[in-house]
Amino acid sequence: MGLYQDYSNDKARVWIWKYDENEKMDINKLLTAQEYQKTSRYHPKKIAELLMVRHMLHQLLPGYKILYKKNGEPYLEPADYDISISHSFPLVAIAISDRKIGIDLERVQDKILKIKHKFILDEFSFIEDDKEKDYLTAIWCVKESLYKLHHSKFWSLKRNYKVEAFDLQNLDSVACKVYDETFSDNFCAQLIRVEDFFFCIVIDSPGD
Repeated sequence: MGLYQDYSNDKARVWIWKYDENEKMDINKLLTAQEYQKTSRYHPKKIAELLMVRHMLHQLLPGYKILYKKNGEPYLEPADYDISISHSFPLVAIAISDRKIGIDLERVQDKILKIKHKFILDEFSFIEDDKEKDYLTAIWCVKESLYKLHHSKFWSLKRNYKVEAFDLQNLDSVACKVYDETFSDNFCAQLIRVEDFFFCIVIDSPGD
């Protein structure tokens, strides 16, 4: 399958790649020696996700490398662009922008119901019972994207990240924010249905 969806615009290049077992990706060319050594402990799906991300980066920005900070946050070398990555097999997403950007990709699954108390606060007021899994997954996507984008890295998705009321039929512009008792930074998220997944893109827009 290879490139599955392209959601690029004038602010960011955003790709979703779909795993194809027949597609040949050279592990020796796509991974550094250190990364290659680590893959011996990885599940085959994780190796496939890693290779797809590197393959997309090679096509988007030849000559660039993905490195990781101690907290697991990815960054590019050279550091000319911001990068965000998300994967939920068989899909992998990558976003590159000259602005801060956060993306998240999540499959709609029953297990989200078991953890809703960990990340939902005010959002309970607009979640429709018969569409609860969809709403919960979409909200999780937005909050994860905000976490990746925002410098604060607050640990509580429940108390420091808020998604305003939205309708599942109108996902192009979802108001959201990162906040505590001293500040509130507002953003606009784009949510997209991709098969049985939700995909979220949040781009910082200073001065817009």
